[in-house]
Amino acid sequence: MSGRETAATRIQVYLTDPRVVAALHREARSANIPISQAAGRSLAKGLARSLPADPDDRLLHLDRALRDHMRSTARDVQIIQELVIEVARAFFMRLPDAVTDQDPVARAAVDRRIEKLLDDTAARLISGVRPQRGAVE
Repeated sequence: MSGRETAATRIQVYLTDPRVVAALHREARSANIPISQAAGRSLAKGLARSLPADPDDRLLHLDRALRDHMRSTARDVQIIQELVIEVARAFFMRLPDAVTDQDPVARAAVDRRIEKLLDDTAARLISGVRPQRGAVE
């Protein structure tokens, strides 16, 4: 035997990738060693060098970034929605500009128009149909 003797630890590994199995066989044949020693050498080489970031960690990072982006986008969309509703409220209150703008019935009509606008928009979003430019319903 060689000058250094180490205790062997038995580990049973099942390989499902035929390319890995073929590479281990080539490594064992070229070094004239058993396949288990070739596997041990390959593992030692792989563990000794610094490997690039684990793809699972990158996926986790991307997942977190996407979730953060979705949260901020949802907040932005809510702000835009509130601004659009205020613009619509001001628009409907000024058409036509009359004394009846302060009338509770007129205000109820404006609120009804806004609700209809929101319902129609939500229905279009859900159906996935985009209205054509210049099309009048």
